[in-house]
Amino acid sequence: MKKIRMVLPKGRMFENVLNLLRESGIIVKTDERSYRPYVNSDFLEVKLMKAQNIPKLIEIGSHDVGFTGYDWIEETGSDVGELLDTRFDTVSIVSAIPLGLRLKSVLSKRRIIVASEYENITKAYLRKRGITNYIFVRTFGATEVFPPEDADMIVDNMATGKTIRSNNLKVLDTILKSSTRFIANKKSLKDPFIASKLGEMILLFESVINGQQRVMLEMNVPKSRFDFIVKRLPCMRSPTVAPLYGEEGFAIKIAVKKDEAAKLIPKLKKWGATDILEYSIRKVII
Repeated sequence: MKKIRMVLPKGRMFENVLNLLRESGIIVKTDERSYRPYVNSDFLEVKLMKAQNIPKLIEIGSHDVGFTGYDWIEETGSDVGELLDTRFDTVSIVSAIPLGLRLKSVLSKRRIIVASEYENITKAYLRKRGITNYIFVRTFGATEVFPPEDADMIVDNMATGKTIRSNNLKVLDTILKSSTRFIANKKSLKDPFIASKLGEMILLFESVINGQQRVMLEMNVPKSRFDFIVKRLPCMRSPTVAPLYGEEGFAIKIAVKKDEAAKLIPKLKKWGATDILEYSIRKVII
C-alpha cells in the first residue's frame, strides 16, 4: 500500500501530538535511539525531527505531512498547506527588554544587541518598528538569560510570562501568536489517495480536540422546572431529553465546554436539577 510520510516534532510539542494520534487510533511507539518509530498504520510511515526543520522539509517534499509550530512556519517562510490548528502549546512570540531600560535612550547612543532563536521574525519586527541600529545574536535556547549583560532586547516565545518576569524583563510587543499546526506539502494534497486519507485523519483529529474541550453533563429535572431549566442550558445543538421512570420528570444530557461546566453546575442545583453527573468525552463530531 502507498505510504503517507509523516514527520512529528521532538521536544515540547511531542506529547500533545502523540496523545492526539493515540486518541485518533494511531499508535506511535518510540525509543530513545530511534528517529523512525513504530506506527500501527499500514498507510503511514513516521519520522521524528526538530520542529524548526519540519516546515521547510515538508515544503520541498521530503515529507507529505507533519506537525510543527506556526512560529517556525513563519520563521522559515515555508510555503505549505495548513490543514488544522490543533490549538496545542499556544504561545506568544514577544519582544522583551530589562526592567528600567529606556530603549530610545540607548538607541540614541549605540547599537542595541538583540538576541533570539527567530532571526527572520526578529529582523522583520525591528524593520516594522523602524529600528536599524542593532546587532543580532542568534541563540540556541535559554534566550531569556541573555539580558542585561549580553542583550538589550530578546524575541522569544512566552506561554504564561513567568519566565520573563523571573528574569526581570518586561514585554515590549506581542509579535505573533503560535500553536501546533498540522501541515502538508501542497503537491501531496493533489494526490487523491493522500487527500482522502488526510480527510479521514482531520475528521478524527477535530473530534478528539473538540472532545478535550468539552464534558458531558447529565441531570434529572422535575416536570415543574423543565421549561425553566432547558431554556437556560448551553449546548452544542439541542439537549438530549428522556422521560424518567414513573413520569416523575426528565433526564437531560448536554455537552458543554469545560469552563462553562464549573459555572453551570451550581446554577443547575439552584434551579432544581438533581443527580447531576459530569464526565469526560473522548470524541465530538460536530
